[in-house]
Amino acid sequence: MTARSGSSKEDLSVRVEDYLNDKLQTSADLENIDTLLKTLEEAEKTLEKATFAAESHSARVYEQAQSFKRQQADIDRRLLIVTRSETSDDAIRNFDSNTEQLRRLDVAKGYIEVLAEVDALENEARKNFKASPQAALAPYLRLQRVATALKEAQPAAEDATPHLVDHVDRTTRTLWGQMKDAFASEFERTLERMQWPSKNVQMTEGVEKEWTAGVGKLLDLQEPELKAENSQAGASPDGSQPLVLLPLEVMVKPLELRFKYHFDGDRPTNKLDKPEYFLSHVVSILNTYDEFFALYLQPILRGHFQRSNLAFTSVYIDSTSALITALLPMLRRKIATFLPRVSGQPQLLSHFIHELIAFDVSIRDEWAYDNSNSLEAWRGLAWEVLVKQDWFGAWLHVEKDCKKLLHPGIVNNPTNVIVVALSRYQTIIDDQGSGDIDYDSVDPGATKPTNAAIRVNDLLETITDRYRPLSSFSQKLRFLIDIQIAIFDKLHARLHGSLEAYFTLTSSIARTVQGVSKEDQAEVQGLGGLERLCRIYGSAEYLEKKMQDWSDDVFFLELWDELQDRARKNTTGKGLAGPMSLEDVADRTSSNVGSEEDSGGLFDETAGAYRRLRVRTEGVIEDMLIRDIRDTLRPYSRINPWSSLSSDSSSNSASLALTAELDTGIQQLDSYLSFLSEVLAIAPLRRVARQLALSIQTFFWDSVLMRNSFSVSGGAQLARDVDAIWNVMDRYLGQGQGATGMRKLKEALLLLTLPVAESKPEENQASESVDLWEVESRLFSSNESGREVMDELGLEVLGESEARNVLARRVELGN
Repeated sequence: MTARSGSSKEDLSVRVEDYLNDKLQTSADLENIDTLLKTLEEAEKTLEKATFAAESHSARVYEQAQSFKRQQADIDRRLLIVTRSETSDDAIRNFDSNTEQLRRLDVAKGYIEVLAEVDALENEARKNFKASPQAALAPYLRLQRVATALKEAQPAAEDATPHLVDHVDRTTRTLWGQMKDAFASEFERTLERMQWPSKNVQMTEGVEKEWTAGVGKLLDLQEPELKAENSQAGASPDGSQPLVLLPLEVMVKPLELRFKYHFDGDRPTNKLDKPEYFLSHVVSILNTYDEFFALYLQPILRGHFQRSNLAFTSVYIDSTSALITALLPMLRRKIATFLPRVSGQPQLLSHFIHELIAFDVSIRDEWAYDNSNSLEAWRGLAWEVLVKQDWFGAWLHVEKDCKKLLHPGIVNNPTNVIVVALSRYQTIIDDQGSGDIDYDSVDPGATKPTNAAIRVNDLLETITDRYRPLSSFSQKLRFLIDIQIAIFDKLHARLHGSLEAYFTLTSSIARTVQGVSKEDQAEVQGLGGLERLCRIYGSAEYLEKKMQDWSDDVFFLELWDELQDRARKNTTGKGLAGPMSLEDVADRTSSNVGSEEDSGGLFDETAGAYRRLRVRTEGVIEDMLIRDIRDTLRPYSRINPWSSLSSDSSSNSASLALTAELDTGIQQLDSYLSFLSEVLAIAPLRRVARQLALSIQTFFWDSVLMRNSFSVSGGAQLARDVDAIWNVMDRYLGQGQGATGMRKLKEALLLLTLPVAESKPEENQASESVDLWEVESRLFSSNESGREVMDELGLEVLGESEARNVLARRVELGN
């Protein structure tokens, strides 16, 4: 201790010395020694106060610690006494156990209180609903609120009371069923006094009051359930069907018995091939009783639900919608027993689905039924059958591949023909007259299609009408692709095959290799071959235009817009419409599927294929005409009378006879153009004739004009022959069309028939002031003067060198 004390003093001395050395470093610092001493005194006083405060605080803390120890000891002592334990840890465990027992006792007390309240409400309701049903509603509604509150509290309580909730729910439902039966029985007695459901319902003042009271009690009983169901439906729009109003459920019972009498037994009205009987019966019920419900039930519904959220639900606030909702379960039960019976008979299944779709359209459009969903239209019973019960695949297969067109019992009724697509298509194609051209079904100025094209188009329009009412996008797209476009593809393949067969029969190599018979060759020659090509062309153009018209139809436009919207939102490219991927749909419809372009349509790919077939066939028609006409003109190119004919310059081409070697060509051209003018519209007819005219012009230029020398009369004879060709073309194409298609030849003939001096020009020839010698002089002197004289003559197509070549064919200049 002495050594430690000494060490402390030394440290203190060192610290004091350091402090003084720091503060008194110069002689001037001695003047501040008084201030320094005062500062030290104040610091000493502050230190004393702090020391005193610390000692006081330490004393208080020590006292509190001692007090806590005494309290803890007292608690331990009491716990040992209360729990009769030997140690404090055992005492704590025993105390917690007792506390848990008290909590459970408190919970059990709450259980008993809830059970007692439920039992009291149940007894009060049971006591009243027989004597005074209206008085039983109040305790029942309180019981319903208790049951609802318990269900809503379960998630927060982590499902702590499942048995209690189940007991209260069963009690409520049992009481509800008993009250419903009692109210319904009383309401049925009122209906008997009304003579419901006869057409002459007796609604006296007293009966009407009873009926109104009965409806009100049943609605009051059902209202909690309606509100709960409506809230659940709002959370999940694709939920279950809306509830049937209890008054209507009771009133529909006798109507359902009548329905079963007619359509569940062996009555003549219950036929598998007549599903329209029981469907139209439901519509008949609506027509019969809708006015009654609108007059008597509608005011009650409006007054009962107008102050609740149910006022926005049509199946509860609208009497007609409520009646339809009450009738639909009856139909669903009938459909559930009807479908298995027709599933093995494709034609009956097809007929039933079409009738069911028609019924849905009637209920949805004519009766404005929306199934409590105001945001979108009611999907219908057909949707329930095809989608929810998964009958769509079987129905689509029937519509595609069924081989029977009519089913027994309706063969003689053409209105009941069931269109089964691919088999019906095959029947059309196999018909003997399907390939004939139909001259009467289109406008006189339009291209004439074949009977097959028109009947296939009618078939596809019928199919469109069949699936147009479907509510499922995937189903409509499947019908479009698997049936309509598939039929288009089949007919296109048939037309394309017919064109390829034409090539085979007209190809010398193919004839040699395949051994084509003379009879087959004869079928593709002359008018027979031209008619065959026109059948292909007319069918392709007719169906291409129909697809363009369909692309502008509202139904297909809406289907295209929905397809585009789905495709743009589909990032994976899979499952665009059922099992079909984006690529599958685009291959069958349009390459613009999923693009940001606004152009495109459902029939782009198919119409494009028909367009290519039409253009190709048109080219083949042109080639065939050119080949045949040039063959008939070939003898004309072998004659050479042009320079040896009379040199009388006054020869009039109009008075000259037609060259004999041209007769066959003129007759064939006339027969071809006559036929084409009947089967082709004016636009394609002129396109084909224009190419033919250019070919004829080339023939005359190369094979006649440039190979011979011409006297005045020889040129006039050539002009006469060419004019005969123009007259034939003008007869079918329109005035002046022949010469317009051969303008180069026309201008060459003008030069070839220029008169020699002093001769009188003929019509359309040069004026008296222009003769052969003057034209020759100016044309050969220079290009400029040549162009001037050509302008004076009205030559626009010929060039200077071509004009000189033509003029050089004159024998006068050659000599």
